[in-house]
Order: sequence, then C-alpha cells, then structure tokens
Amino acid sequence: MESAETLEFGHTDRKQIYEYVERRGAVDPEATREQLGLDPGGFRHHVAILKRDGRLEEEDGTLRVSLEAGTEEEYVDEDLEFHIRPARQEDLTGIVGAIRQVAEEKTYIVAETVADEIDHESALLRHNEIESRMFFVATVDDDVVGWVHLHAPELEKLSHTAELTVGVIEEYRGHGVGAHLLSRGLQWAASNGYEKVYQSVPSANEDAITFLENHGWETEAVREDHYKLDGEYVDEVMMAVEL
Repeated sequence: MESAETLEFGHTDRKQIYEYVERRGAVDPEATREQLGLDPGGFRHHVAILKRDGRLEEEDGTLRVSLEAGTEEEYVDEDLEFHIRPARQEDLTGIVGAIRQVAEEKTYIVAETVADEIDHESALLRHNEIESRMFFVATVDDDVVGWVHLHAPELEKLSHTAELTVGVIEEYRGHGVGAHLLSRGLQWAASNGYEKVYQSVPSANEDAITFLENHGWETEAVREDHYKLDGEYVDEVMMAVEL
C-alpha cells in the first residue's frame, strides 16, 4: 500500500473530496458535492481523476476509498461452504456483531477495542496520513461469520509493522475459516510491504495462542497481570510473525 504520507492529489479540491469520502466510508456523490460546495463540472472531473489514480471507486451509486485487496474466494469443508473476500463498508454492522460475539468470551481484548472504534467512526476501511485499516470477512450465505483486521500507523519507525486481529464466531469454528482468514490477511500485509505482523492475547486464551503458534507465530514477550478478567489477573502474551 502506498504510504498515506506520500499521497499527492495535485489539487486542493481533489484532496478535500478524498478526505471527505475516507472519513465516512461510503458516500452519495451528489450529496458530497453539495456538502463541499463544488461546482458539478469540477467535481466530476476530480472524481474521475481520483478513480483513474485508484484512490476512489464507485459501487452501487456510492463513492468509497479504493484499496486493492484481491477477489472473493470460495471454500468448502465437509458440509460448510464459506467465502472470504475484502470487506465493504456495508459489512460494518456484521463485523461489529461478529467481533462483539467473540469478545463476549472475554478472551480477545484488542478485538473488542477494534469493534468499539469502527462502530464509533462508522467508517470501516481507512487510509490517511495517520493510519491504514483493512478488513477481510468470511461469509456464509452473505452473513459475516469471521474477520481478519489489519491496522498500521503511518509512522516511519513503525511503517514496516501491522497489528492483526482474527476471529470466527463459535458456531463456524473447526472448518478452517480462521486459518484461511489469517492466510488472506498475511498475504495482503506482505504484498503491501509490511515485514512484521503482531497481536496480543490474554494468556487465558490458550486456543488462540495454539492457533497462532501452529501458523508460525512466536511469543515475543509476556506482560504479567496485564488484564483483569472476572476479577482474576491474567498475563498478556505478545505474539508476532515475520513475513
């Protein structure tokens, strides 16, 4: 992914349009033009250039930030058919619901924070001067049953790293959904120049730790008694994988 620090728009109106869309996730073009006070001809021209340069795309009558992330993939495991694809703004509610359902197990603190953040911002994908945020989802019959999320601060000293969360709601575990999500997320990170992906989980989440270890992740550090879950102090296990 092109660093947001190097994004050049060539015109202040073009930059204003991009930033307006990026903050909101998906917007109506005409409502955007009116809100920004731009004349119709100039607005159409700038949107056309933003589309040409791969910054914006238009789908179902709405403008949104364009992040190249590949296509939808289909998998079948025994009696379960599921798809993994780049998330769309319309998936926000489903992703928040899936994360909150997993977070109810009180073993995934970071993911719960992610759900709060995207629910508050109402924008799923981000790419600006401060951060980049990408999601992929696993769906069954178009319902979100799992996710993988990558978040990267646009800071030079950390630009080679990204934080990852991944989860699958309980009813769909054991079919390889999580493994395929993790693989898709890591492939995207590697193809966009990230060298290291990391995440932290409570030591009580033994299944998650084993899952990550089985996929090549290693424990970098342990912070003792970092979490307090149901009145009990629990260590934070900080894990990472080199790409």
